[in-house]
Amino acid sequence: MMHVESNMADHYMQFNRLRWDLTPESIKDKTIELIEKAKLVYDAIGSQKNDEITVESTLQALANNDVEYSVQRNMLDFPQHVSPDKDIREASTEADKKLSDFDVEMSMRQDVYDNLVSLREKINMEELEAENKRYLEKLIKHGKRNGLHLEKDVQDTIKALKKRESDIAIDFNKNLNEENTVLEFTDEDLVGMPEDFIKKLDRNAQKKFKVSLKYPDYFPIMRKCRNPETRRKMEYAFNSRCIVENTKILEDLKADLLGYETHAKYILELRMAKKPEAVDKFLKELSEKLRPLQKSELNVMLEYKKEECEKYGLEYDGKINLWDMRYYMTMVEEKKYTVDQNKLKEYFPMEVVTKGLLEIYQELLGLSFVEIKNPPVWAEEVKMFCVTDVASKEFMGHFYLDLYPREGKFGHAACFGLQPSCLYGDGIRQPAVAAMVANFTKPTDDKPSLLTHDEVETFFHEFGHVMHQICARAKFRMFSGTRVERDFVEAPSQMLENWCWEKEPLQRMSSHYKDGKTLPDDMIDTLVKARNANAGIFNLRQILLGSFDQSIHTRAKADTKKVYAELSDTILGIPATPGTNMCASFGHLADGYDAQYYGYLWSEVFCMDMFYTRFRKEGIMNPKVGMDYRRCILEPGGSIDAIDMLKNFLGREPNQESFLISKGLQVE
Repeated sequence: MMHVESNMADHYMQFNRLRWDLTPESIKDKTIELIEKAKLVYDAIGSQKNDEITVESTLQALANNDVEYSVQRNMLDFPQHVSPDKDIREASTEADKKLSDFDVEMSMRQDVYDNLVSLREKINMEELEAENKRYLEKLIKHGKRNGLHLEKDVQDTIKALKKRESDIAIDFNKNLNEENTVLEFTDEDLVGMPEDFIKKLDRNAQKKFKVSLKYPDYFPIMRKCRNPETRRKMEYAFNSRCIVENTKILEDLKADLLGYETHAKYILELRMAKKPEAVDKFLKELSEKLRPLQKSELNVMLEYKKEECEKYGLEYDGKINLWDMRYYMTMVEEKKYTVDQNKLKEYFPMEVVTKGLLEIYQELLGLSFVEIKNPPVWAEEVKMFCVTDVASKEFMGHFYLDLYPREGKFGHAACFGLQPSCLYGDGIRQPAVAAMVANFTKPTDDKPSLLTHDEVETFFHEFGHVMHQICARAKFRMFSGTRVERDFVEAPSQMLENWCWEKEPLQRMSSHYKDGKTLPDDMIDTLVKARNANAGIFNLRQILLGSFDQSIHTRAKADTKKVYAELSDTILGIPATPGTNMCASFGHLADGYDAQYYGYLWSEVFCMDMFYTRFRKEGIMNPKVGMDYRRCILEPGGSIDAIDMLKNFLGREPNQESFLISKGLQVE
């Protein structure tokens, strides 16, 4: 990996306006300062008389403030997810709450809304530059969705609801990040687990192994532990996380918003799907197409379970329980497709995967990444890179990689956009800054961090979001990078997951940690054949989560535990474990995916259309197609509608054909 010379690094750092050396006190002070500064801008815009209102004094002033405010806000609220210091995390959480309240206040500024409406009436909208026009129309639309065209008492009700929803959503995620349950098991309890997994566990005074509910502990046990009682205990604990505090929060989040029949209708108005009926139709039709696959998969799993119970003298209950699901899905991969996940991960050391992945993205998108030595970061294991365009040598921005678990750290994998690529001030483009945060297995004294193929795919996916931020060329922050319609936002990254199932990229990202050999052809062939192993159950679980999300957002009140249990039975065919409530730890419901979780499958339709139509036909490492992808899909962000981006890239209207083929389904 190349490193930037210190003087060049210093040069690039002047474009990065984020600092990670803040104390709890300075976070508090800067939060107050940021609110006061931003409020002055809103006051100035709102106090303008009609003859003072211009594009510059209103629209551009809001845009400039938006850029400055967003960077400072991210610097203050991002540490809650990643700081190793609990006091800083708590200060950051409090800052997020204060800033979220302030965001609600500013979004409800009647005077600013009225002046935006006046601006639209004063100017010739047809003469306005396309993105300026879109920005003005969106601001007015958001104002109407906040009830700013309605009576004052109605607005006060909406404002109170929005503040409450914002606060409790922050609490929901804080509860999950701080959750630190530890279970204890004997050697016998962990039978079937590979040696490297056992070796990394700590023991208590009674010599029992200590196991957390974090991903690097939970998923390997659910996939490989032969002892069903251990899996049952793990699954029960995992799906009971934050059950008391977060179930209450989740059910409180379901408040009606004025003027819309349901929360789902309010949310979907600005999405590709437009209305709940379209989502319901999509999920139900796909569910029916997947049903035959699911039935045959469950039958195979039951056969394996019966054989195993007879072999080891275990009680056979004649059904697949939730704690059995991942275990027998893994067994299907290993027996039916002879994919040995433990053997496979020996070929994916973190350093090799990272190097190969970064090279692939650079070639595909015409970019150059260089690592910065001794970067200013929030934790010592975080790496930082600068990005330039190969052809123009233009500096595009920075990205951070924070890849291993820490206490109190965000528990999933995600991309955080920290500094948007957009124009500000006198038309200068601000370079992007983004962070990929993940929880991959840490290296040990005798073994590097080894990634499962699933984790390689996750890495590829989340880094795709990073590139969406870095490549952004929209004018306004509102449209920068991943700020597209929420039911399209996953499509660019999902499309890039396909590289994890192709021979050349797999060879470039693999090297056995002992002898350095790349992944052999026969293992690649087997892996690719197994891509659709368990496709019925896996995709019906996505439909279950999407349906649950829609269900609780299309009614005034919901018993979330009951709704989820009923849907799990009817859609997945595997019952929810009594006493648990998976939804209490379903972070997406409180971090902006409410009434939108269907978007993962919805956007996958488009991702497969893009991959099969262009890359599969013209070459997966074809730089021309890669640049078309960067130009048509990544650069515009939300500055044009997603459907138009797709048509520009595909040369036609998108369709479902490639998506159905990719799932192993017949196309009518």
